[in-house]
Amino acid sequence: MQDQQTNAQSNAQTPLQAMRLDSAAALRAHYADVVLPIWRGPGFNAALGLAYEAVAPHDHAPLPPRRYRAMACARQLFAFTDAGDLAHAATLFESLRHYFLDRRNGGWFYSVDAHGAPLERQKDLYTHAFVVFACAHYAKRSGLSDAFALLDETSRLIEARFSSGGDLLNAALAEDFGATLETPLQNPLMHLAEAWLAAREATGDAAYDRRLLQLARSVADAFVHAPSGSIAELPMGAPGNRLEPGHQFEWYFLALGSRHEAFEAAGLNEGLGRAFEFAQRHGVDPDTGGVCAAIDESGRVIDGTQRIWAQTEYLRALVTRGDAPSGQIARFGERFLHDKGWVEARSAQGDIVRAEMPSTTPYHLATSYAALTD
Repeated sequence: MQDQQTNAQSNAQTPLQAMRLDSAAALRAHYADVVLPIWRGPGFNAALGLAYEAVAPHDHAPLPPRRYRAMACARQLFAFTDAGDLAHAATLFESLRHYFLDRRNGGWFYSVDAHGAPLERQKDLYTHAFVVFACAHYAKRSGLSDAFALLDETSRLIEARFSSGGDLLNAALAEDFGATLETPLQNPLMHLAEAWLAAREATGDAAYDRRLLQLARSVADAFVHAPSGSIAELPMGAPGNRLEPGHQFEWYFLALGSRHEAFEAAGLNEGLGRAFEFAQRHGVDPDTGGVCAAIDESGRVIDGTQRIWAQTEYLRALVTRGDAPSGQIARFGERFLHDKGWVEARSAQGDIVRAEMPSTTPYHLATSYAALTD
């Protein structure tokens, strides 16, 4: 839902009163004291055992639910596992299995309706990647055998059912995996790389090294914009392609931050160094530090919207690169955090264009803050 705000409303939304969110420790405190309690309290539907998709920015009232997505449940499972709240994480893990697991065809439904019945039944690679990611973190922290089994089963299913006939994986399939609904896209593949890195760490299984190498090579072959080293949203040559600065920063962290040999072996690392510089030069506002949504292959901004997740990826990439992020932390805190939570998106001019707070955003905050040093 897009919540258009006037400048006056925008300015009223952002004061942090006595809060000074200009250090990594301050960001983590805001997350622990302000963000997470929303999703244990008003943002959590205790009757269903699921987080609402979004809450209002002022009073945290849940937005009327139309659906609950498996990906959102998985992200919440990660967030509370990462925070060490294994009791709440256990509830989310059971909800993930209860509502979203397709016991007839295998895999995971995309969403359920407001009452918990399957709604969007397609099999979505992005969703499956987050199931693996969340289960890997939960399995490692809890030691639960069911979580280890689910991440292994889902990883095997991804390999077997999402194949496009080559090394690339399709983005979406029909409920029974019998028809391709969407051909390969960059974003699900990136999150699958993130998931398999987490699975490798949790399980120690060398099969994930092979999976990561195959994935990295397929991305290098199909998605890299050679002049800038950037990884495009669609395979190169596809009409309507775009480069997202936030994704360049995210890939930079995953590849160079993990130091996993698969990315170097696939030839991605050198290009991602250039992609970082290209995205920073063309996609980051030098005055505000705001990261825009998309640029074209020449570096021209084609979508100036500044979404919070892209800002968090920029912070993480700066740390990975060895750059001091303190100035950017302060600008991020001033523009995107407030004493009730956060601003999901601003326009290039600074107006709030999305004020409600989705349940998926704590994942971005947690992963970014974990990389920051005080």
